[in-house]
Amino acid sequence: MEKPIYLKDSEDTKLFNELRKKVSRRVEAIPENRDLYIQIKAIILPLVYFGLYAFALFNAEKTWVYIVSFVLMGISLVLIYLNLIHEAAHNNIYKSKKLNALVLQIFDFVGANSYIWKKRHIASHHAYPNVDGWDTDIEQSGLLLIVPWIKAKGVQKYQHFFFFLVYPLYLFNWMFIRDFRDFFDKERVILKTQGAIPANEKVKMVFYKLFYFFYQIAVPVLFFKVSLGLALGAWFLQVIAASIFALFVLLPLHPLPDNAFPKLNDKNGLPFSWLHHQFEVTNDLKENNWFVRNILGNFNFHVAHHLFPNYSYCYYNEITEEIEAFAKEHDLAYKRFPIFTALGKHVDLLKQNANNAYFILEE
Repeated sequence: MEKPIYLKDSEDTKLFNELRKKVSRRVEAIPENRDLYIQIKAIILPLVYFGLYAFALFNAEKTWVYIVSFVLMGISLVLIYLNLIHEAAHNNIYKSKKLNALVLQIFDFVGANSYIWKKRHIASHHAYPNVDGWDTDIEQSGLLLIVPWIKAKGVQKYQHFFFFLVYPLYLFNWMFIRDFRDFFDKERVILKTQGAIPANEKVKMVFYKLFYFFYQIAVPVLFFKVSLGLALGAWFLQVIAASIFALFVLLPLHPLPDNAFPKLNDKNGLPFSWLHHQFEVTNDLKENNWFVRNILGNFNFHVAHHLFPNYSYCYYNEITEEIEAFAKEHDLAYKRFPIFTALGKHVDLLKQNANNAYFILEE
């Protein structure tokens, strides 16, 4: 199938080249190599995750210590994703692609799959954000409807009443349904951009999933006298905590009613140029403090990431200042909301989609 084609606009190409020069000059003027901070995290954060695991095992007789340790593992898992996995996929931690690939493999040890996630993120989400049928991040599950111009069916008409029961299961779906479907279901979106998946990657995926369950559940039960109920319960709470935390970070950035979900025309063309598309489908968050910048991987500056994915998040503060000024000067659709406002807008999107508001407006 032919891939989507962005609208060709020579003026937008000139605009982006101008913005790119401004950003390049701004970053080059920063004297320090901030990527060193991420390289330090590449050592510390995995040690925190597996340190909490070891602490839980050696305090297995204390039920609440065991449970709290696993919940904190869930929080640290999301921090690993934000600070390391995401950056490693873009080769932003080290100059060496091999070292970045090594960091990326941490994902395999914490229940996900590094190979298919990188394909989803680079070849699908970054290539065609918010484009139904091409962006895996908005691929429809059947329970919840994200794309406004698709008519709600069945339980989707009530999604704004039960979404809070589904979202905490986000990582369960990712780890044990989504990964397998992307590897073996020929109808999945990822295969449009990925093509055939090597057999050795399928074997590795299954092996790592089994290993993950072995050390998370079997090791505590078999070697540390943890009851099966406690082992399963603590692991379950770990994934619930990680799911809620992950969606708290990810939901406010694309799936909002203020952002476009561009439709392809009959020639597989998109309505915007690449530059305009990034502004139309992405928003930033107003929160900008030490905690967001250094602990949460600057997820608040998401427009900068889509326009300049080859810069690490350590430079997004300055890059965003350039983007915001440039957007104002050239009337580009730069959007920035407080995080709780953005989360509320996401709920509004679910409600509008459930009520088929798009079709009411069309009629």
